[in-house]
Amino acid sequence: MQIAVLILFLLLGLPAMAESLDGYLGSDRCTGCHKDSAADWAGSHHAQAWTMPSRETIAGDFSGTAFHHDGMTARFQTGAEGGYYIDVTEKDGSQAEYQVHSVAGIDPLQQYLLEAGPGRLQSFDVAWDTEEGKWFHLYPDQTLPPSDGLHWTGPYKTWNARCAECHATGFRKNYDARRLSYASTQVEMGVGCEACHGPGKDHVAWADAWETTRTPPPANHGFPVDFTDPRQAVEQCATCHSRREANLDGNPVPGTRFHDAYTLALLRPGLYHADGQIQDEVYVYGSFLQSKMHARGVTCLNCHGAHSPDLKAEGNGLCSQCHSPAGNPDFPTLTAADYDSPAHHFHPEGSVGAKCQSCHMPERVYMGNDWRADHSFRIPRPDLSPVTGAPDACTACHGGQDAAWAAAQISAWYPDSRNRGRHYGEVLARGRADGASAAGDLTALAQDTSQPGIVRATALWLLERSNNPLSAARLTDLLRDPDPLVRAAAASLQRLAPLQERGKRLAAVFADPARNVRMAAARAMLGGTENRLPNGTARELQAAMAEWQDAMANRLDFPETHLQLGGVALTMRNMGMAASAFHEVVRLDPQRLDAWVMLARITAATKGRSAAAAVVAEALSANPEDPELLAAQAELEGKPAPQGDSE
Repeated sequence: MQIAVLILFLLLGLPAMAESLDGYLGSDRCTGCHKDSAADWAGSHHAQAWTMPSRETIAGDFSGTAFHHDGMTARFQTGAEGGYYIDVTEKDGSQAEYQVHSVAGIDPLQQYLLEAGPGRLQSFDVAWDTEEGKWFHLYPDQTLPPSDGLHWTGPYKTWNARCAECHATGFRKNYDARRLSYASTQVEMGVGCEACHGPGKDHVAWADAWETTRTPPPANHGFPVDFTDPRQAVEQCATCHSRREANLDGNPVPGTRFHDAYTLALLRPGLYHADGQIQDEVYVYGSFLQSKMHARGVTCLNCHGAHSPDLKAEGNGLCSQCHSPAGNPDFPTLTAADYDSPAHHFHPEGSVGAKCQSCHMPERVYMGNDWRADHSFRIPRPDLSPVTGAPDACTACHGGQDAAWAAAQISAWYPDSRNRGRHYGEVLARGRADGASAAGDLTALAQDTSQPGIVRATALWLLERSNNPLSAARLTDLLRDPDPLVRAAAASLQRLAPLQERGKRLAAVFADPARNVRMAAARAMLGGTENRLPNGTARELQAAMAEWQDAMANRLDFPETHLQLGGVALTMRNMGMAASAFHEVVRLDPQRLDAWVMLARITAATKGRSAAAAVVAEALSANPEDPELLAAQAELEGKPAPQGDSE
């Protein structure tokens, strides 16, 4: 196999394989029999996740209202024939009118989707606050001219690429990288019955025949997902409620293993705090994996209604379904005790501090007004904040106090607590600061099977960043770990090993049961050769590499995909391919300075300093006054580097 050929196909936009959507019938086929579930679902956020514009679905004020932000003006109005329109005057003076194509969400905010290119839907950044009844900008602190990659017309706001698969049933992106256009399709707008249960054809065939045949139902009543299996139940919800990278085009058929369909984001800086608390919008699953509840078999459906938007109980009653003197026989390891009491929470009854969620599920606001709770259900540890730099639930409410005060209070309330020992957040914080000096503790954490898999995988990722080949040698046993997150991270770590050893260690991993692990092993072999592998192993590597190729081909509308392809091409010492990839990055996102810098370096090496200076000048036109680019320009022109302002 020629890896270079695979990369070339990717750069040219090789069509990716897609799963069949055979057997989908649409939610209307379900509601006739399942009336109660359908009634609950009809009022849910799932049902209204993506709708066509109408009087019933549009919440915003389109009566000629205007919104102004940072030199941009948006006017919202209805047309003579009843359509909904947004007239946008950008800060650079350009003006265009867009008809609202469709509507995203219903509460606490609603966004409007506009068609900005052939089949390409963009999420407009001015949204309607359904709680306060007003327009607001999702990113009020950002200055985003139309030339910015983060502008609402840019690649990060493309609905087809970033959002639609979790707002639709049976969605296919169908991106044409050659024509730079979309021909997206879906079985149904909104999250319908089959988005979770899977294609209904077999179930309906059994149900239609039952009156005459009385045939017992097939497994799972003809559906591919068994929601009585905790793993399947949680993974099916996680397909959307997670920060992840898709390996397939659009929605995988429900029941597809999560680690076949997606690559989960680990506890990386910018996404999570060092102790694993949510930081950016990470959509629950990565947090839940850290919880003791997940480890004990609790699923989303123990707390959330299966079809309705409602929780199983109100207030603290939700938690006291299990955390009470009666306990819950489904979870026998629970300590039966009265947790909904001042003797436990030490706050006045009925106060905010007396709510279980306040201490164990602190919230953050995303998208301007949407509060999301951390689902790691952690015990408050303000004593860790000085070490990890993470926030703590106590001082989030008691704003006039500090973490030391909060730690002292908890110590006084629980003087004999066993919950103030070492925490993985301390190790991850040190690993973020200096992976090399923390290598011993990171290694121990990765090997600690009592810790959540996402934590152990993050420790392996930090070890990989430290570039120490000894880590790869010490942790080969983790290539056989039960958790696919750990196995994938252990496979990636092997890229640090000498090539001959790498091939031997990964030989059994190319056929791992989880696609993510196979792809990680294939990526670790980039820049190597198959010549020394046995024939069977070489074929398995080829198959794993093809899976990785297919996953990348599904994301050719992402700037970050081409950035990765550029890095791969550099690994292969193919400067032409690397330059092509970095050119595509800056075409999609002119603010990606890392791509500009690499492009300038490659140009200098292959075409000379004057050609590289032209690249830097182009980069500066999109990023004026950037210090790194100005320094590069000065170096290429043989001038002293510009000095920053001094006080």
